[in-house]
Amino acid sequence: MIRSRWVALPLAVSLGLAARSGEALAAAEVHRLSLVISGIPTQISAKDYNDFLEQFNRQALAPFGVEGIKKIQFAWLFDAQLRYFVRPNVAVSAGAGQLRSFSKREFLPGIQQDVQLRAEILSVPVHVGGAYYLAPYNQGDFQARAYLGAGFMSMVYNRGRLGQVATGFDSATGVAANFKVTAKRDSPGYYLEGGAHMFFAVRYSVMLGLVYRSAKIRDMQGYLFQGGRRIPLGRLYDLDTSGIGARMGLGIGF
Repeated sequence: MIRSRWVALPLAVSLGLAARSGEALAAAEVHRLSLVISGIPTQISAKDYNDFLEQFNRQALAPFGVEGIKKIQFAWLFDAQLRYFVRPNVAVSAGAGQLRSFSKREFLPGIQQDVQLRAEILSVPVHVGGAYYLAPYNQGDFQARAYLGAGFMSMVYNRGRLGQVATGFDSATGVAANFKVTAKRDSPGYYLEGGAHMFFAVRYSVMLGLVYRSAKIRDMQGYLFQGGRRIPLGRLYDLDTSGIGARMGLGIGF
């Protein structure tokens, strides 16, 4: 009986060490360099641009009893960035994204007549910044870390558009003519962010958080495109794509 206990003791110790070794191998992977791809549903202000749409609705559509184009107050920002840990609790990032939203309206004035109106906002923010990570929470092969970050943006390829495509009309009358009004200009901005970065026992991680963007492009310069002509219109409005969004990101570690 005593001999069997002495035989069982080293076996139990070996099994315990093996279990601890398995736990150590299953620790969360925190890569120094990651590619983070995010989808960010965000509100946008766009007050001046929406006032421009409202003016068009009053002048061009309301006299005919036609419902106007709806305001643009929401957009999706898709972003890709490289995030590098220069220290265990400090990361720097650089990337670019695309913010796009549109509103459209279609009506049928008569038989075989169709008018399609489309308003669109487009912006490509390029950004660099940094983030400070708080102490991690570990649970088995899972690690979660809260972070706070900020950075600068350069909004390029900013466009505010309003266009009309009409079919079934006599082009000689000029009624319901096709046209497109485009305004463009670049501008700097900044962002603030905070949230949680979650790591697992694989190369992939997940980022969830909030992002505030200050992204106002002043004095957008407009052009009218009609009949093959490009007519300068001067300043049309300020395009304000600032707002708060929710980051949902997937990180791929290298």
